[in-house]
Amino acid sequence: MPLRRSRVSSEFHGPFRLLFLALATLLALSCTVACDVERRKSDAELGLNPQQAAGRKVYDAECDRCHEPYSTRGKKGPGLQGMFQRKYLSLSGLPANDERVTDIIRLGRKEMPGYSQKLNQQDIQDLLAYLHTL
Repeated sequence: MPLRRSRVSSEFHGPFRLLFLALATLLALSCTVACDVERRKSDAELGLNPQQAAGRKVYDAECDRCHEPYSTRGKKGPGLQGMFQRKYLSLSGLPANDERVTDIIRLGRKEMPGYSQKLNQQDIQDLLAYLHTL
């Protein structure tokens, strides 16, 4: 007499299989996202001088939540990689120079708040020094 699958096991096979496939898909997606994240390099590994390292601290505290430093992909604001290597800033079209970037940091622009009340002139100079390394 041939073995038959019980009706109960075949009923549960479908839902468990779907659950397994859903979990496998989530795992694959999370690996894709997580595998894109690089280990954060130290100031020394990046070759930052003391002023640039101080600017990186300002960046981490104030800018990183909205701007990716080592990518052209943005978060809430544009990614900043290579911003001073271009002639113009990506979103505004303003010249990519210290004067314009300082104005944007101090006064803000569109959705970006101004930081004139939060950052002093030295903080802004340190931040600019760091931004030039991106």
